[in-house]
Amino acid sequence: MKSPLPIHRLKRRAKLLRREEEVPLHAALDRVAIEEGYRSWSLLMARQPEAMPASMVFARLAPGDLMIVAGRPGQGKTLLSLAFAVEAMKRGNRCVLFSLEYTESQLAERLGAIGAGQGAFAGLFALDCSDAISADYIVGRLTGAARGTLVVIDYLQLLDQRRDKPELALQMRVLKVFARERGLILVFISQVDRSYEGSGKPFPDMTDVRLPNPLDLTLFDKACFVSKGELRFQSAA
Repeated sequence: MKSPLPIHRLKRRAKLLRREEEVPLHAALDRVAIEEGYRSWSLLMARQPEAMPASMVFARLAPGDLMIVAGRPGQGKTLLSLAFAVEAMKRGNRCVLFSLEYTESQLAERLGAIGAGQGAFAGLFALDCSDAISADYIVGRLTGAARGTLVVIDYLQLLDQRRDKPELALQMRVLKVFARERGLILVFISQVDRSYEGSGKPFPDMTDVRLPNPLDLTLFDKACFVSKGELRFQSAA
């Protein structure tokens, strides 16, 4: 695998490709990444430590925090969330990923992309792929979790998919109280509405978060918005 060109040059190439072939920007970025020897743009960006300062963001998280990590597909939000998990495990804290998106092998590939191969943090990482994922399910699974445990929910809208579960707003309030009481850090990966791509904004923001049903987004203490492998962090504090 060759060393990639500077990121600004790769982005310029992707923008040209988008105009010439009239494809979405995220698809053009993936094409450029493949030409550089990577399977996707997000995996290429994982090899650029200066582009995703996960350690700097993680240092600003505190037990009890809820953080949203939002972006369009292929922009690196899952890898960034996993990088937070690695930072937590480096400090001896346990991490749990609730997801219907990834298998064990896919997860191992993505952890490997950020330098955390299988076995690097034995006993500290768990993947839960249950179809029953909801606020009550998460609370039940984490009843004995130690203070400082980092929890990644992939993704926020997953909690809003089943009609037999409480509405998203109620579930989020349950998780907010639970995180505060137990001293857990909850990271929610979130989809961003497609309309953002035509907005001209360099990064999405809270107004771009895709919400089929109402949710008070002030429930989140911190936010990371990801675009083209870079991030913008903001704190409610």
